Amino acid sequence: MAEAGFWDDPEAAQKVIDELNTVRRPLTLWKELNSKIEDLAVLLELGMAEEDEATITEVKEELEEAARQADELELNTLMNDPHDSANAYLSIHAGAGGTEAQDWAQMLLRMYTRWAENRGFETDVIDFLPGDEAGIKNVTMLVKGENAFGSLRAERGVHRLVRISPFDASGRRHTSFASVDVIPEVQDNHEIEINPNELRIDTYRASGAGGQHVNKTDSAVRITHIPTGIVVQCQGERSQHANRERAMQLLRARLLEKQRAEQEAKMAELRGEQSEIAWGSQIRSYVFCPYTMVKDHRTEHETGNVQGVMDGDIDPFIHAYLRWNAQRAAKGSAR
Repeated sequence: MAEAGFWDDPEAAQKVIDELNTVRRPLTLWKELNSKIEDLAVLLELGMAEEDEATITEVKEELEEAARQADELELNTLMNDPHDSANAYLSIHAGAGGTEAQDWAQMLLRMYTRWAENRGFETDVIDFLPGDEAGIKNVTMLVKGENAFGSLRAERGVHRLVRISPFDASGRRHTSFASVDVIPEVQDNHEIEINPNELRIDTYRASGAGGQHVNKTDSAVRITHIPTGIVVQCQGERSQHANRERAMQLLRARLLEKQRAEQEAKMAELRGEQSEIAWGSQIRSYVFCPYTMVKDHRTEHETGNVQGVMDGDIDPFIHAYLRWNAQRAAKGSAR
């Protein structure tokens, strides 16, 4: 930063500073945590010497908080993907099953929105297609916050719900599916180059909630990338120009994710890996009846607190995934 000309390009300079802060933060947190534990050790020794129960209780509470901070610090070290610190585009698509699946998709949207709110993250709905009678057919939102992608990539896959249907007059049990996709927001426009001649851009009237401007002008934008067939759309902004710009950002992110997936597939082929094939391809099941349980089929982590999970308490599942994924990567590199 002290080099001559560093500030000539403020945008590039800010990017370097952000990257530096990302690298420095874990080290700073570790130093603070180490200092805190040393102070607590001295305080505990003093409390035990004086048989001061109040001091010993205070140290115990502080140690529990320190353990939580250490756990969080450990998880941050497991986020080694280049894009883990980025914001995340999260998309939910209702599976087959009509209203049942569409209602389940909306329940998942609420769960992720609550999770983001609990972490102090911002959410911005990019595209929204309501269900025919209830729920949603699909939705895409941008989640803004530190390590948003690193956390939410644990949620990619099919989510399965088992419950007594509120839409079935006979009160029968139903199974519904919804898929969740998560990709990082791409900040560096040079990573993916898009030829404008390879795009088909359509405009249409937005649907759903969004204010008086919705449904009155052709402000929504749909962009098709002809070579890959990737389609993105945005209707969350007030103007066609803003929706087009946001849709281009989403397209760039999806193209980057496609490129990365192809590279990973080639590496897996070279290593001779085989993809896991599970019934229904679900990564997680949410059972409301005949018992209550949420279970992740990759990590085997489970809880009986279904309501807590639906209210956004999914960090234990995310943490279990990060550890499981790190162990799997370690085994793969050891081959």
